[in-house]
Amino acid sequence: MTVNLYDTAYELEKALRQSEEYSHLKSLYDDVNADESAKRMFDNFRDIQLNLQQKQMSGEDITPEEVEQAQKSVALVQQHDKISKLMESEQRMSMLIAELNKIIMKPLEELYGNPES
Repeated sequence: MTVNLYDTAYELEKALRQSEEYSHLKSLYDDVNADESAKRMFDNFRDIQLNLQQKQMSGEDITPEEVEQAQKSVALVQQHDKISKLMESEQRMSMLIAELNKIIMKPLEELYGNPES
């Protein structure tokens, strides 16, 4: 029996979109976007985050000022109830996706061995 992995991947995508975890995340994201001050604060946080990631990926040094700005931004968004709930939900979704990835990678780990063992 031949399995079309792309069909299976699209089924997984559909299941993810229909999951309680995704529905909760989307609801919280919509709440943040509906609140102008929360949206502005969250967008600023994301911009800082993306800028630092891009610098890291390109091998550029991150200045102490940029680190301080990022820390202040994190502290600020963590104090905002809607944003902190969204970030907690994002973390849970990220953990779920990491667990799914481990399951998907299991055949290759079994074939090649797990270097973490």
